[in-house]
Amino acid sequence: MSAPQVVSTRPLRAWQRRALTKYLASGPKDFLAVATPGAGKTTFGLRVAAELLADRTVEAVTIVAPTEHLKHQWAKAAAEAGIAIDSNFRNTNAVTSRDYHGVAVTYAQVAAHPTLHRVRTENRKTLVLLDEVHHGGDAKSWGDAIREAFTPATRRLSLTGTPFRSDDSPIPFISYEHAADGTQRSRSDHAYGYADALRDGVVRPVIFLAYSGEAHWRTSAGEEFVARLGEPLTQEQTARAWRTALDPTGEWMPSVLMAADKRLTQLRANGIPDAGGLVIATDQTVAKAYAEILKRVTGHDATLVLSDDPKASGRIAEFAATTERWMIAVRMVSEGVDVPRLAVGVYATSASTPLYFAQAIGRFVRSRAKGETASVFLPSVPVLLGLASELEQQRDHILGKPHREKDGWDDELLAQANQTKDEEGEEDRAFTVLGASAELDQVIYDGSSFGTAAHVGSEEEQEYLGLPGLLAPDQVRALLRQRQEKQLVEASKRKADAPAPAAPAVTRPASVQEQLATLRKELNTLVAMHHHRTKKPHGKIHNQLREYCGGPPTAMASIEQLEERIATLRSW
Repeated sequence: MSAPQVVSTRPLRAWQRRALTKYLASGPKDFLAVATPGAGKTTFGLRVAAELLADRTVEAVTIVAPTEHLKHQWAKAAAEAGIAIDSNFRNTNAVTSRDYHGVAVTYAQVAAHPTLHRVRTENRKTLVLLDEVHHGGDAKSWGDAIREAFTPATRRLSLTGTPFRSDDSPIPFISYEHAADGTQRSRSDHAYGYADALRDGVVRPVIFLAYSGEAHWRTSAGEEFVARLGEPLTQEQTARAWRTALDPTGEWMPSVLMAADKRLTQLRANGIPDAGGLVIATDQTVAKAYAEILKRVTGHDATLVLSDDPKASGRIAEFAATTERWMIAVRMVSEGVDVPRLAVGVYATSASTPLYFAQAIGRFVRSRAKGETASVFLPSVPVLLGLASELEQQRDHILGKPHREKDGWDDELLAQANQTKDEEGEEDRAFTVLGASAELDQVIYDGSSFGTAAHVGSEEEQEYLGLPGLLAPDQVRALLRQRQEKQLVEASKRKADAPAPAAPAVTRPASVQEQLATLRKELNTLVAMHHHRTKKPHGKIHNQLREYCGGPPTAMASIEQLEERIATLRSW
């Protein structure tokens, strides 16, 4: 087929122009572009393809994507750029129409028949465009197959938007530089991170609203526990408190979904009229329950996207093209959920690998107009708060790192996180959910924490849910700081104006459980206030109190131990 008559009528962003200029000036056989989700990797890749087809450097294009959904998405975008791509190409029928400039395939397709794809690559001068190229190291067989199939390519353009792997599987066609410590670090030819994109207005700033609350469960031995999300707990207790909060039968999820819907309404009324929301659920059972909750809250049905539904891609595309309020997806963040109007998210899954989290947040950052912001609601647990605070960090792929530990930047872990789980496992049977409450714990923006604990439905919570939808990053920061100062001043005023306690009426003495809950709440409020004075993380303050006073984590502390910690913190 002839080369595209028009290279592109779509204007390039500044980073895309810089990267294209660098590419065309050097004409490299291999080129790696690292660009944050939402920055426009697809547009850049297709512009390179159009340029190379136009000047006859290549005669054909092969696009390799991680999933079936993404390869069709690439073909649609290519068509808009004047490049005809066959995304229905199959290994079993290796012939495609001459009307196409090339094909779109998956990494699995290539691995299933690398010789077939090598022959196609050899027969014509080919540009191979490797999307999310870190998938090329998923398995040794995949890496070997990609090298076998595409070594003869005239040009190879590798793209990725998320951090690289945590293992030592080298990624095909990527250059590594030797470091002084003996490791090898991947080298990109052009990098454009989230911090760069935020500065340029290419992506939206993300405001994280972290919700805490009391979680109550019973073990298989009959022992009952009450713990607060965000407190220093054992790994098992944190996991159980987290999963208790996400249970649709408690009060935590309905409260958070209601707050998220209020935020969505605020954005729609103030600058983003078609703003949409996405709930990322753990499995199909809870996803359906969340859909029922959202219907009660909004009066409208939510679009439900299940990973084993053959119509999933169609449902996503239909939601993207409408103005419906909510979509619920069972994980699937790596399956190409590309809906630019998504502006509110609820992270209702226990998946906590950094790669999964980065891809999930990537669903909300695409900026369409100046000043748009995104809001993501999440449980106030340390691992997620840490990931939210470190959103702007960039990472390279490192080979040969001594004593390597999996830190979550691994596609094996991502694939595991994306699996749906509908059958009870050992962990499910080990405890019974009794209930959970919710309250806004803190707001995280640009790596900083704002606000103190605010009850669901309170004026303090509404102050944060009512933030304008169109704001520049510095305006977001200033407004959050203003909200926090107002909240602290009003809290101090309420305390000063409070009347002296009246003589206690003859009432039923508080139970041990009620006393413990009251003391935990008081302690956590003081910890939040101390955090805002000292900027120390909540967890560090709790740990310092334990070191000073002794005793177990807050969830297991006695009345006397809690009272001692409260008194100690008041003296600091």
